[in-house]
Amino acid sequence: MKTKILMLVVLMSMSVVIFAQPIDRGGKKSFIERDKVLLMNEGQRGPGNGMNLTDAQKEAFKQSMLATQKQIQPIRNELGEANARQKTLTTAEKPDLNAINKNIEKIGALKVEMAKIQAKHRLEMRAQLTDEQRLKFDAHKGMMRQGKGQRGMKHGMRMQG
Repeated sequence: MKTKILMLVVLMSMSVVIFAQPIDRGGKKSFIERDKVLLMNEGQRGPGNGMNLTDAQKEAFKQSMLATQKQIQPIRNELGEANARQKTLTTAEKPDLNAINKNIEKIGALKVEMAKIQAKHRLEMRAQLTDEQRLKFDAHKGMMRQGKGQRGMKHGMRMQG
């Protein structure tokens, strides 16, 4: 009887430990969240630390990020709808491969459109920096690709999936 109770306690404690772990979202972070780090004050963590941004640069970055967010939000919403549609199409009783393929192409086109907007935004931000700031800005981008950005440093290195 004692053995059964002990086993039950061990199993329950293991399940608590498993469910108490933070959810890994693959280190994915939107480019806007990454770029917000550039606006951080000195003394805080992140790639913005040590970039010595002027107030004009901070304000320009803030305005650019806001405009980009407004531009990307409807695309992100449409992408979410397309992903939901994909789930519906693939889990149907009799899936229509043509409809699934069309939806996959739509999802791809939306992602390409977002990537183009993000690249334009990044180049606009980069153009406002001095040579020294550009080096730090570019180094930060490389760290984000390797999963070593702000979140990666905080939660251990995670590769984007």
